Amino acid sequence: MAKQPISVTLEADNLMWLKGRVGATGLRSVSELLDRLVTQARSSGAPAAMRSVVGTIDVDPTDPLMEKSDDVVRGLFEASLGRPMMVKERRSAYGPRRGQRKKPRG
Repeated sequence: MAKQPISVTLEADNLMWLKGRVGATGLRSVSELLDRLVTQARSSGAPAAMRSVVGTIDVDPTDPLMEKSDDVVRGLFEASLGRPMMVKERRSAYGPRRGQRKKPRG
């Protein structure tokens, strides 16, 4: 099926999340990720179906009050910092203009 270009306006936080997911999933672009998300949503079932988060979190039976959860989350965060991350820097908008020379005074 042929792809068509569209314009999408997103909140800055959502765009940042999408870009992060692109890097984490190894996809090439936000467009590719959006295409996959829409495809998964379409193929997941009825459009009016609601999904619940009940049962998606497992609490450690040895720590039912989650007193050690801070240490666990901190460890996961530190492990995520160890993964390589792709960073692109934009070229500065300021700088010398090309092709323009000062005219001599006289």
